[in-house]
Amino acid sequence: MSTADALQRGRSPFVDNAVGALLDADGRIVRWTPEAARLLGVDARQVRGRPARELLDDPAGWPAMSELTDQQRAEGWSGEAVFRSARGERLALSFQVLPLDAPVAPETPDGAATADGSGSPDGSGTARYLVLAAPTPQIARWRQDQAFTSELFLQDRVGLAVFDERLRLVRTNTHLLPYSGLPPDLRGRRLGDFLQPQDAAAVERGLHDVLRTGRPLIGAEEIVRTIEDPSGGAVMAISAFRLQAPDGQVIGVTALFTDVTELHRSGERLALLHRATAAVGGSLSVAGTAEELAAVLAPPAAPATPAAAPPTAARTAPGAAGPGAAPVPGLADLAVVDVAEAVFTGGEPTPGRDGRVLLRRAAVAVSAPPGASAQGPGGPVAPPPPPPVGAAVHAHPDEQSVHTDFPASMAVPLRAGGRLLGRVAVHRAPNRPPYLPADLELLREIADRAALALDNARRYAREHRAAVGLQRSLLPPSQAETTAVSTASVYLPTDTASGIGGDWFDVIPLSSARVALVAGDVVGHGLAASATMGRLRTAVRTLADLDLEPDELLVHLDDLVAQLMVEAERPDEDEENRAAEDREDDEGELDGPGAASRPPVGHGLWLDGTGDGADEQQTVPFGATCVYAVYDPVSRRCAMASAGHPPPAVAAPDGRVTYVPLRPGPPLGVTGLPFEVTEVELEPGSLLALYTDGLLLGYADDLEEGMEALSHRLAAAANPPEGALTPAGASLRQLGRDLVADLPAHRLTDDVTLLLARTRAVPAADTAGWTLEADPSGVGRVREAATAQLRQWGLEELEFTTELVLSELVTNAIRYAGGPVGVRLIRAERLTCEVSDPSATQPRMRRARLTDEGGRGLYLVAQLTTRWGSRYTRRGKTIWAEQELPTG
Repeated sequence: MSTADALQRGRSPFVDNAVGALLDADGRIVRWTPEAARLLGVDARQVRGRPARELLDDPAGWPAMSELTDQQRAEGWSGEAVFRSARGERLALSFQVLPLDAPVAPETPDGAATADGSGSPDGSGTARYLVLAAPTPQIARWRQDQAFTSELFLQDRVGLAVFDERLRLVRTNTHLLPYSGLPPDLRGRRLGDFLQPQDAAAVERGLHDVLRTGRPLIGAEEIVRTIEDPSGGAVMAISAFRLQAPDGQVIGVTALFTDVTELHRSGERLALLHRATAAVGGSLSVAGTAEELAAVLAPPAAPATPAAAPPTAARTAPGAAGPGAAPVPGLADLAVVDVAEAVFTGGEPTPGRDGRVLLRRAAVAVSAPPGASAQGPGGPVAPPPPPPVGAAVHAHPDEQSVHTDFPASMAVPLRAGGRLLGRVAVHRAPNRPPYLPADLELLREIADRAALALDNARRYAREHRAAVGLQRSLLPPSQAETTAVSTASVYLPTDTASGIGGDWFDVIPLSSARVALVAGDVVGHGLAASATMGRLRTAVRTLADLDLEPDELLVHLDDLVAQLMVEAERPDEDEENRAAEDREDDEGELDGPGAASRPPVGHGLWLDGTGDGADEQQTVPFGATCVYAVYDPVSRRCAMASAGHPPPAVAAPDGRVTYVPLRPGPPLGVTGLPFEVTEVELEPGSLLALYTDGLLLGYADDLEEGMEALSHRLAAAANPPEGALTPAGASLRQLGRDLVADLPAHRLTDDVTLLLARTRAVPAADTAGWTLEADPSGVGRVREAATAQLRQWGLEELEFTTELVLSELVTNAIRYAGGPVGVRLIRAERLTCEVSDPSATQPRMRRARLTDEGGRGLYLVAQLTTRWGSRYTRRGKTIWAEQELPTG
């Protein structure tokens, strides 16, 4: 066997610090390397001609040359021996003896060889064997390295590749990439010869960095797809380190490829489950939940981009998002969500007569636009067209999961509480891999979570409908038309979950064509605030029916709020008894050492926000603000008072916007102090805006800045571009929507209420008035003047009734109150007769007995008119009666 063959088989290690010697046929040393001289401390001249056995600590460790077998003489031998150096050290060396194919002549003292190649007449001293030796520990390490390298290339679980400095493959194991489309012999090839260009470029970028910097690459994940089959691929975790020669020269790089495709698929499924849970859990809308579910199962496809390879940091494997990465692939190319029809209205789905549940197609999501082609193994493949949203379908209540291979599709029911709420189906285009059992389990898990979200949305829809019904019953219509004003309102609750709050507004028709405008704000949100708002609104309407002045009405309302606060502080014995019974029941059900310290389930704590019912306990509001305004279209004056409420804004017909100079009193239920009335004159067509502070805080963080923003918006609406409608001609409803259009409804800090009122005026020709002293003869003159005025207005049908009413009211005023007495007729939506006198005594209607001579006048007035009443004035009182105008 040649020396080269022995080295190839690894029998003679060529390592640093090796000892070399040439022996003749008798085992004597012919030549000696300097390393041997250094290691054993003996010069080459001193050992030349000496038997090698003499250098051993135990000569028995070296065989006698005469005892060598023919095989040893032909192939050599190896072993371990202990040598003794000239310094007396015992050195354990592993040696390899190799026979030489051609004899080597020894040197003469003058450095020349003998003519025949021998050092002696008999040929003794001719080199016949080469001896290589090295310290035994070093040889052991070398053998371990050799075994490790050999086994590493033989294993098939990790792909191993050695590249040269130009990134050409030098050596690989048989499973470099466990994927089809690889050439049988990869030596001398580059990755781009058999991988997709963008994939090869991404891997080589990382290897180039290792070659350039020497920093190892650890676990970089890349998509690897072959040129022959670009549709699939594998996700590889790549680790690499640089190779250097003993002199430090870079000779290449070694890379390890680990297939982590299944791990990535598991990560994708887990990430998809998390995304689906977050998507469906963020909506309380049935349709919104269905749309979010479909969108996360079949997300939009990435737009077409030039085929330029992104940097390694931006390339991500499927299931991982990163900067510059394409959208994370979903579970399907087409996702369809069907929801039971009853769920949309908050009901519980029940089977029909045919035993099936009626479903509505709630959402459809396609990863690519309908008709967009995808490249598959057999050419372009178009996904199936999506079915229409809103289509009616049917499902059996106990249907189970369906899993088919082609076309690749799955369908699972949406169940919650044992009820079928809907169904979700996913489909893949034929160019994508078929679904696996793990995908079906994932879809079932997503469907279970989506069903819970749908059931929550169903319950919310039911409760929301009830809450909205309550809210609508507590608030007036959003638009109203009266003789004095036309109004429109906007209400935005900050509690979007329940849709109700504590702000309110009202438009209350008063006597003599007047109108009361109200805006109020109850502390807190939710059902409790809404209930308090309903009580206050009812109280305001009741007090307004008494025709009280604004300041007097607020005083009565303030007393009511104070009484409500006192009542709220009183303990409810029945409620305490029920709470005690509930606590006993809860304590009886609780087990374990922590049972005594846990708060009872379903009960909140007062004002600390720690119990389940803390929100209900914290929101028992009775404090409120309110502004009350009374507008008289005859005098065009508006009197108003405020209890801690922002002042109304007035937009004049010419576009000027001002705020009424109110001096607001304290909020309701605070101090019981009086309130101050402010009167302003409003031009016909003026826009009066009443609002709550939530509107101002929606514009800005500061109330003053919010008032300035509202002023600018009203001014802009009052001075629209040429051709647009002004406030006098614009739709009040649209104007109100425009004023709140850009408010962040999902981030409101307080409820928003806006009441817009466009003022009108009763023309002077539609009113008539007379004043008379306390003389009974003046009653006849008033009747004649009133009859003449009615004829002038064309109201002859009302002459007789009006004469009777005026006769009774004027006669009573002269008899019981004295003079002067004022009489006024107002023609508006109705004919109003007013009689004013200086007395503060209110008339009372009573049923007269058969023997009574009087007491029937007010009864006649009430029977002859639509309605009647009296109100206090600063100079006494006014009794009024209204009659409907004749039709036509």
